[in-house]
Amino acid sequence: MTTTELTASPADARPTPDKREPGRRRVLGAGKQLHAGPVTYLVLIVFALVSLAPLVWTAVAASRNNTRLAQSPPPLWFGGNLFKNLEAAWEQAGLGTAMVNSTIVAGTITVGTVVFSTLAGFAFAKLRFKFSGLLLLLTIGTMMIPPQLAVVPLYLWMSDLGWSNQLQTVILPTLVSAFGTFFMRQYLLQALPSELIEAARVDGANSLRVVWHVVFPAARPAMAVLGLLTFVMAWNDFLWPIIALNQQEPTVQVALNALGTGYIPDQAVIMAGALLGTLPLLIAFLLFGKQIVGGIMQGAIKG
Repeated sequence: MTTTELTASPADARPTPDKREPGRRRVLGAGKQLHAGPVTYLVLIVFALVSLAPLVWTAVAASRNNTRLAQSPPPLWFGGNLFKNLEAAWEQAGLGTAMVNSTIVAGTITVGTVVFSTLAGFAFAKLRFKFSGLLLLLTIGTMMIPPQLAVVPLYLWMSDLGWSNQLQTVILPTLVSAFGTFFMRQYLLQALPSELIEAARVDGANSLRVVWHVVFPAARPAMAVLGLLTFVMAWNDFLWPIIALNQQEPTVQVALNALGTGYIPDQAVIMAGALLGTLPLLIAFLLFGKQIVGGIMQGAIKG
């Protein structure tokens, strides 16, 4: 051992600074919560107020009477006729039966669309079969056809089956969605590694177990988003239900159409019916919105 090594001070033994240390500090600090500035909060508040304005106005109009709504300027605050108008809209439109029918229709369509779209999206994303590209192109191409063009042949088909004025007439044509298939295919391309499927195959899992234990857990965030979008679309659908159903077995939108009849339609009652038809969607979002947003963030982190 040399004299230089014996006389070296402890300060000389300290490691030299790493030039990448600032970068490391940035990486370590990447997990910290970011805070928005006042301008961001102001913009978000403005957008929230603009988005809520139609719903608030509907509630205000539903709490007034027809005479007050016809005056200028229109009312900007709530009146005292809200519950009276809600009761009138419920009885005139028969919303009790309509709510049950819409729940059955929207719930069945949502479950069918999510399950079938996930299966089809998985097939297009991870399975190799003949003419897969052509079939995917044809599936996407159906989105370019206006739904109005299919009304007449679809109605004739449902009549031949003897399903006129029955709920399955509304449910069956929308159990599979081209948009849902494409949406799930794009998600599973990135969120589901092919190695995970191969590992399940090596462990002896058949196709059903692969779908149940591998595909569905990986696709859960996208399935939640697709389910919410499908439920809202099915609940608010008006064109096909008004053609296929009658006032004896209506959905909510078909039942609300009966409120606009008469020589002088009661706008307050119509607004009350629209408010009742919107409440289930608001309740669904309040109950499941947090889980859906959490699923989106989970999928983003995993991706």
